Amino acid sequence: LYDANLSIEEKIGIISKEIYGADGVDYSDLAKKQIQQYESAGFGKTPICIAKTQYSFSCDPAAKGVPTGFRVTVREIRACVGAGFLYPICGDIMTIPGLPTRPGFYDVDIDTATGDVIGLF
Repeated sequence: LYDANLSIEEKIGIISKEIYGADGVDYSDLAKKQIQQYESAGFGKTPICIAKTQYSFSCDPAAKGVPTGFRVTVREIRACVGAGFLYPICGDIMTIPGLPTRPGFYDVDIDTATGDVIGLF
């Protein structure tokens, strides 16, 4: 879809236009600052994975389906350095941390004889 050597802004623009059909991209002051920081730190060539509402190709969850005539708004950009990508946060969306396939609570128990918690730490 895009050349990994393009700037962060260029990659976000290509995804926004080619995949979502946006007219363009707007960046908050925070996002602009973060882009400069990531590029200065050598993370400018990493892939991009956009975090946005699942209800619409736009960043507006009320604009269902495939709207037209909209712009993607990037409010901040976060890094998953270990996984090797940056993810712009677009619109009003919350993210959650990744969870393991087997939740840790399966290993927690109480020793009924002593009252000690087992497997918590």
